[in-house]
Amino acid sequence: MGFTTLLLVVPHGIFEIPAIIMAGAAGFKIPYEIIRYLAGKKEQVLTKEDIKEYLTMALISIILIVIAAWIEANVTLKIAEEVIKSSK
Repeated sequence: MGFTTLLLVVPHGIFEIPAIIMAGAAGFKIPYEIIRYLAGKKEQVLTKEDIKEYLTMALISIILIVIAAWIEANVTLKIAEEVIKSSK
């Protein structure tokens, strides 16, 4: 059962896990920059570079999640069908 689970999770997990981590990092970017501003370590709350970095991280995570969803809907489904056929 463990190998089957691994076989069904790994194909889309390769993209989904980094996407989730990157989305979390993007979510912390703006509060981090606000705290740095309040602590006096920055002159502006958000610079164009901060916003550009945030949007880049968010866009990459969205793309990775879409890729993972496609793999899960197409590739993982075929793998699952083959596993079911072979277990009969």
